[in-house]
Amino acid sequence: MTYLETTLGSLLRQKARQQPGRDFIVYADRDLHWTYGEFDKRVDDLARGLLAIGLKPGDHVGIWATNVPDWNTLLFAAARAGMIFVTVNTGYKLHELEYLLKQSDMKCLFIIDGWRDSDYVSMVYELVPELKTAQRGYLNSERFPRLKSVVYVGPQKHRGMYSMAEILLLGQHTGEEEILKIEAARDTNDVVNMQYTSGTTGFPKGVMLTHRNILNNGLGIGDNQRFTEEDIVCLPVPLFHCFGLVLGMMAVITHGATAAIVEWFDPLMVLATIQKARCTAVYGVPTMFIAELNHPMFKMFDLSSLRTGIMAGSPCPVETMRQVIDLMHMKEVTICYGLTESSPVMTQTRYDDSLEVKVETVGRALPGVEVTIRDPETGEECPGGVHGEFCCRGYNTMKGYYKMPEETAKCVDRDGWLHSGDLGVKDQDGYFRVTGRIKDMIIRGGENVYPKEIEDFLYTMPGIKDVQIIGVPSKKYGEEVSAFIILHPDAQVTEEDVKDFCRGQISRFKIPKYVFFVDSYPLTSSGKIQKYLLRERGAKRLAELGMGT
Repeated sequence: MTYLETTLGSLLRQKARQQPGRDFIVYADRDLHWTYGEFDKRVDDLARGLLAIGLKPGDHVGIWATNVPDWNTLLFAAARAGMIFVTVNTGYKLHELEYLLKQSDMKCLFIIDGWRDSDYVSMVYELVPELKTAQRGYLNSERFPRLKSVVYVGPQKHRGMYSMAEILLLGQHTGEEEILKIEAARDTNDVVNMQYTSGTTGFPKGVMLTHRNILNNGLGIGDNQRFTEEDIVCLPVPLFHCFGLVLGMMAVITHGATAAIVEWFDPLMVLATIQKARCTAVYGVPTMFIAELNHPMFKMFDLSSLRTGIMAGSPCPVETMRQVIDLMHMKEVTICYGLTESSPVMTQTRYDDSLEVKVETVGRALPGVEVTIRDPETGEECPGGVHGEFCCRGYNTMKGYYKMPEETAKCVDRDGWLHSGDLGVKDQDGYFRVTGRIKDMIIRGGENVYPKEIEDFLYTMPGIKDVQIIGVPSKKYGEEVSAFIILHPDAQVTEEDVKDFCRGQISRFKIPKYVFFVDSYPLTSSGKIQKYLLRERGAKRLAELGMGT
């Protein structure tokens, strides 16, 4: 594999020179089209604007927003200005946002109004009350001493916040010499993006990804879909995840293609975007494709322009894959597997693999990435057909966890192997299958949920003596979160009390769907809790009630 040894800002500038008039970003629902040339100019304006409000290379700039148009503008502007772009999960609540703002050392946060039941503006004011009286750019927060600016992504005015329009205007009146000097000094191995992934420690970890990590991963992912500059990729997946940012935007820009973005997932909007933009590819987790296929207006849309795309996040049912290939014309659809720490893809099926391969495996190793199955105890490579832990090594290995060297050393060993925590097996043809997880991680509809994070939070609830978070089967999401709780004597706590305690504090997808009150947990002879038995009990109880699967 020939690696890209460049940076996001430089690659965008190169593509803008080569094809200034070709669409780079399209929003079909509002007839918004930014060509490569127009987008490059907007990125330059915003990058200079960031410098104008006092930010410097190396500063951490965050975004808390759905897939709004200027989400990508900020990504490339921060990269061009030598800053580190920190993505914030749109489902975060106060407890999670507070932790991320502190741990990431964020200096500037960009926000929208909010999403679903979350009012981002009110939540930021609640966490940072000094914002209402602070001079813009000179915030002095007792709780968040590193945070100096908040920017509202829109034209409206909010006390203490800049608006996006003001930052762009400042940039237009700032000379370009400094930004060109900064861009020229960037290195492909510089950290450009930080994404937070929950950990078994209970504390989310900031995964540091470099230009080299994500650009080359995007290049390989796009190559396996046979992308060219003629492709138009429909992206309804969140940009704050690697799915949207790397599998999506990095695959698009490395091939000079077009991204047709959907602001948040809505099956009707996805179908309409595919038809109107004449998309050749569409991405999603299986539940998204199921929602599109089952939409009552599905047959009204012309999807014949589709050829390929990616399904990832959880295993795909055979019948769903068959319908995606036959009814959505996606004969070259691919499956990807990986994790944020591997930038994220390690394996991918190829466009010409059979239906069986696409539903039974996660494909072969990506070019330039070594993937092996290793014995979790000895670290030795397992022979074909023998189960072990997925490990990978290559250009895609993260730089590390931000300010967590011990956690980094647990994930990446001295020989450079990144340990996934997932169990799998490799067959004689080089195809990999995921067979389980070493970690207790729950995957709910493509969202990774780590039990200890929720357990640590619920331990703070009065009345709870002990809590164990388990994944139980779900037809819709693959798994749902359930809580097995032991109460203090005489405590009066109901299932709804537990859910109410979580609302507004942790993301909705982390809130236990089911709550079981028990007197004890099944234990091993050494006193360890047997979580697999709790999972079996939960699944059995739901089956008796006609719920879950």
